[in-house]
Amino acid sequence: MPAPCTQCQSEYTYEDGHLIVCPECGHEQARDAEPAAADAGPGVRDAHGTPLSDGDTVTVVKDLKVKGSSAVVKVGTKVRNIRLVDGDHDIDCKIEGIGAMKLKSMFVRKA
Repeated sequence: MPAPCTQCQSEYTYEDGHLIVCPECGHEQARDAEPAAADAGPGVRDAHGTPLSDGDTVTVVKDLKVKGSSAVVKVGTKVRNIRLVDGDHDIDCKIEGIGAMKLKSMFVRKA
């Protein structure tokens, strides 16, 4: 029996020639290929696809409203010494004048 689907973890995969096919999500993978997630690591990337790491300095690429406040993080704001975390908002940081925040990596670029 083939391994579970690497995309949706479905156990109903089947072999079709040299491919492993998932009927639930439609993902196809070569039978002898390594799962991409195993060697990719966390892989947090900025809005332009550049890999980010702890301690980097990033720049905000879009005005961001601060939830529960009337404050706005403006385009071009530099954020120093970021920390990468798991979750939807994958960057923990402190923004001068606002304080501690969580940001999505899709709204920043590496400085």
